Amino acid sequence: MTIHRRAFTTALLALPVALPLVAAPALASDKPHRLALQISDGDEHKMNAVLNVAANVSRYYSDKGEEVEIRIVAFNAGLDMLLADRSPVLTRLKSFKQGMPNVTFDACVNTLDSLTRKEGKEPPLVENANRVPAGVVTLIELGEKGWTIVRP
Repeated sequence: MTIHRRAFTTALLALPVALPLVAAPALASDKPHRLALQISDGDEHKMNAVLNVAANVSRYYSDKGEEVEIRIVAFNAGLDMLLADRSPVLTRLKSFKQGMPNVTFDACVNTLDSLTRKEGKEPPLVENANRVPAGVVTLIELGEKGWTIVRP
């Protein structure tokens, strides 16, 4: 009987340690997944790669019934992706606005200011672009908040 009592006591003592390990995966699925994608190249193929990753990740979690938030952060030459007068992926951006509200687009104001000085006027952003003070700082802050950051 003492062997059973000792095993029972050991199991009770281990429970507070083991329970959070078992419950943690269940709690993690209650939070939305968060992905930040970087685009800093003016290459159309890279822009399409970023949009493909966003669409695939969005679809994957949607099929699983899980939420995902995706932010595409554009700076340097990658800002061309979000410029209404020259984006090589303008048609795709419009379809994202309609079909994937969980994907947002952040335009670097530092880069926009540089373009404005160079061109003499501010180039127009696409409708679904949000302005952020600095693209790299945005990525740093998202990383600090637990977002996964990927540069396809």
